[in-house]
Amino acid sequence: MTAVGNNELQNTTGTIVLAGAGKMGGAMLTGWLAGGLDPARVVVIEPMPSAEITALVARGVRLNPAEAAAAEVVILAVKPQMFREAGPALKSWVGDSTLVLSIMAGTTIASLQHVVGGAVVRAMPNTPAAIGRGITVAVPAGNVSDAQRALTDALLRATGAVEWVDDETLMDAVTAVSGSGPAYVFLLAEELARAGVAAGLPEALATRLARDTVSGAGELLRQSDLPSATLRQNVTSPGGTTAAALSVLMGTDGFQPLLERAVAAATAMSKELAK
Repeated sequence: MTAVGNNELQNTTGTIVLAGAGKMGGAMLTGWLAGGLDPARVVVIEPMPSAEITALVARGVRLNPAEAAAAEVVILAVKPQMFREAGPALKSWVGDSTLVLSIMAGTTIASLQHVVGGAVVRAMPNTPAAIGRGITVAVPAGNVSDAQRALTDALLRATGAVEWVDDETLMDAVTAVSGSGPAYVFLLAEELARAGVAAGLPEALATRLARDTVSGAGELLRQSDLPSATLRQNVTSPGGTTAAALSVLMGTDGFQPLLERAVAAATAMSKELAK
């Protein structure tokens, strides 16, 4: 991950508590430190820390301290199921003015306020955060100050782009599109390779072609100002091979209805997690 200076992080003087340092929490922490956050400001609560997290203790990060006190920020990066047990214990880190940033799927602002209190921001990042190319959508509670929103933005931008919404009900669909979305792309690469093998390609070659095609097309999409539909049309010659494939993928049983059902299923599960 490329280190990018972040004045908001570099100027932070309070304690930042990260509860949960798995893949997503660890990626966020790496981004914060690369952006200039003082490791001595960081407390990590993680019962099973990885070797990478444990190694940060030498840089000043505090790991599982025995004593707790109200922090400037508490980031909740545990699994929603674990929060039901861990949440009450984390309340000792939360004061009336503590910013509580949750990246837990399906956990509502009301639930977070009830369990831990503080000024709550609910956010949904995605796994490309691990390489600084994630995108996160965030929604604040009414008691989040402008300064806390700016600090939240800085924390989230350390791992990629950030979008803000005011309607919390949108977060279930956000989770289904961008939170779960990387898995859909990985599945595309997986199945494209499998289809290549079925067409007669050696497995290693089919895998390489599928991976590089998906990642290369994604990078082209990122760098281009053109709509994705225009980029698709630019690849498609009338009566050609791409057009033949797209007649299947864009048919009545193609991508659109399939993805609509997939996103609807993920959205429904996000709502279920909130119960």
